Amino acid sequence: MTRIRNLASAALLGASALFAFAPLARAQELPPDQLVKNVTVEVVELITKDREIQQGDRAKLIELIDAKVLPHFNFTAMTALALGHSWNKATPEQKKRLTEEFRTLLVRTYASALAAYSEQKLDFRPLRAKPTDTDVTVQVRVLQAGAQPVPIDYSMEKTASGWKVYDVMVGGVSLVANYRTEFNNVVRESGIDGLIKNLAAKNRRFEPGAAKR
Repeated sequence: MTRIRNLASAALLGASALFAFAPLARAQELPPDQLVKNVTVEVVELITKDREIQQGDRAKLIELIDAKVLPHFNFTAMTALALGHSWNKATPEQKKRLTEEFRTLLVRTYASALAAYSEQKLDFRPLRAKPTDTDVTVQVRVLQAGAQPVPIDYSMEKTASGWKVYDVMVGGVSLVANYRTEFNNVVRESGIDGLIKNLAAKNRRFEPGAAKR
């Protein structure tokens, strides 16, 4: 599971770069596949040329993701999908805390992988959807020398505020579903509050100075 999750986290490079630096109005006008291609190519180039990020400025990378990318993800939907039936057992306050902690976990998990995978070549597949569809899958392939391409599928839904990502699949494995088993195990053992504490503890490990502590 750890290997799959690490691959999925790293593969979120494309998902991270989908909308960064793209004006919101323009992002809403473009079809999802064209949006992914245009902005990913632009952002990968910017990251590659950013000396501070290339030198490991994790704080700058997280700040970039937080400011430019996160408004285009439906983290409430992602958290609900990750919890499955357990989501309905949570109170409104617990749902809020769960969403906040899961959001932080995802961001900090793939932040360091973003720069590392920025030099990979990407193959953007044609979108197979009708113009009237409001739930689509955008397919991208990460090309690797001497190895099979890594398929990355972004599940996106059209909302009143534009297209938003609610799941990412790598090699046919859903990132959200991958977390679901772990989350449900924690809920069975410690309840919803136990899961919140578990996520908060994981997030603290990513904080500056955590290794020294």
